[in-house]
Amino acid sequence: MAEDIIRPTATVERGKVDQSMAHDLYHPNIMGRIFLTVMEEIMGTNGVNAILNMAQMQQFIGNYPPRDLERQFPFEDYSKLSQAILDFYGPRGGKGLLLRAGRATFKYGLKEFGPLLGLADLAFRLMPLGMKLKIGVNAVAETFDKFSDMVAYVIEEKDRFIYVIEVCPECTGREGKMDRPSCFLATGILQESVNWLSGGKNFRVVETDCMMVGNKDCRFEIDKTPLD
Repeated sequence: MAEDIIRPTATVERGKVDQSMAHDLYHPNIMGRIFLTVMEEIMGTNGVNAILNMAQMQQFIGNYPPRDLERQFPFEDYSKLSQAILDFYGPRGGKGLLLRAGRATFKYGLKEFGPLLGLADLAFRLMPLGMKLKIGVNAVAETFDKFSDMVAYVIEEKDRFIYVIEVCPECTGREGKMDRPSCFLATGILQESVNWLSGGKNFRVVETDCMMVGNKDCRFEIDKTPLD
């Protein structure tokens, strides 16, 4: 069976950038603001300040990026914060915290970007589950593809979706330095997205390939059938 590749309209043209250029690529300010706000909610003001100090990003202490779409929050900073959380809390505690942060990031992002993608429309809410998953998972890729320098798309297979990230902010500066897939923020975002799309059901979401372990891109398997 041929793969059905769902490709959103990208602002960064595929084939023109790759992970080696990620040090010069950016999220919009609002995505950086959401991430720092989520971190503060989870670990408190003192906790997020400790992480910012550890990541040598003191400029953001009490001074989060503005709520706008200017691409000024470096991928490298996003990755440094993720690594600082793992260093501070340890591999197991850090992973759990980053997954929580990813899930909360989706909720904040839905408020900011959902209306622009039609996810709040009545027609979308009335669609069958399979169609909502297809459109919704693609909308997650489209949000990053359209509003940031990240490059992502979705491949649909018979029983699952493969969410592919070709240029990964979370991996920036950590390519080939981990012994297992470690895009925990992205995993949390995808977990929460399919939970929301399905009205509260849980799905298997597993990162199978990751540039942090030396793969050419990051890939996440998302089953179409819920676990519950």
